[in-house]
Amino acid sequence: MDMTELKTRGLVLLGCGKMGSAMLAGWLKTGLPAASVWVLDPAPSDWVQSTGVHINQDLPEDPAIVLVAVKPQMMGDALPSMVALGNKTTLFVSVAAGTPIATFAQVLGPDTPIVRAMPNTPAAVGRGITALIGNDKTSAAQLDLAEGLLQAVGQTVRLDDESQMDAVTGVSGSGPAYVFHLIETLAAAGVAQGLPADMAMKLAKATVAGAGALAEQADEDPAQLRVNVTSPNGTTYAALQVLMDTDTGFPKLLDDAVAAATNRSQDLAGRTFPRGAQARDQDVDRFRPRDRGKENLGPDHGALYARKPCRQTGDGRRELPTAPDRAVYVRGAGHGLYR
Repeated sequence: MDMTELKTRGLVLLGCGKMGSAMLAGWLKTGLPAASVWVLDPAPSDWVQSTGVHINQDLPEDPAIVLVAVKPQMMGDALPSMVALGNKTTLFVSVAAGTPIATFAQVLGPDTPIVRAMPNTPAAVGRGITALIGNDKTSAAQLDLAEGLLQAVGQTVRLDDESQMDAVTGVSGSGPAYVFHLIETLAAAGVAQGLPADMAMKLAKATVAGAGALAEQADEDPAQLRVNVTSPNGTTYAALQVLMDTDTGFPKLLDDAVAAATNRSQDLAGRTFPRGAQARDQDVDRFRPRDRGKENLGPDHGALYARKPCRQTGDGRRELPTAPDRAVYVRGAGHGLYR
């Protein structure tokens, strides 16, 4: 990646949680000078403070890129602070989940070059994959520059249409969590069959990591790799009879899981607050769920509550509940990258 323009004009990182920090580490490792980076974050980590980048200081007048890595529900506060850089030559790159390009254009101006990207958490170890797409104001050179930055933390793919981003979120954006849960449950199954817990976890982690590396490097596709290791009426065959069951196995479970994540991504696209804190608070009050029946989904999701699940329609489609019954974000969630 040619960093000449970044070195000269500078790069602004808006939000520097786990994902922002992973990208920053990759950029610095590949030769971007710390003096060319401006970080805006209300609570920068000790590591960020040790890098020598500009932290919460006045920004350059015409940075090459502003990379937005804040939570979608914090966008209403963060993005308006960048309005002065909109409608110019600065490229905005967003890695915020569920925030469409139109939201950025509405705040920053219709002539702003914008790239929307969806990375995933293995970016923290340089093994992520990021899908990206730019608007019609983004030049080929700017898209190349954005892709080069994102390749500092892994692979990239370019989308044909922004509507594909929700499915990307369901597959690769949320996908690492599915794999982590597979490791958990595989280890637990080993313990149930008599293995010590630490040994079962070591076996499960190495098996998933090794199989993933083999799938990525092998000439055969994953289906053929599965066939290669499955002897007729053997142990793997017996297990796959369970896992490949069309009603209760992986095909059904993963189809439902990816559909749920995709639906949630679509829902989030309508729940960002680009018009500032006052308008955001009005929207929150409008959709705030009643106390009765709400279920706290955990501290990592801030104040996220779900009152009713998705409905299954007669033709097999999954349909979101209507507001105010569907999950909503309530003001007060913590800082950092939301996945």
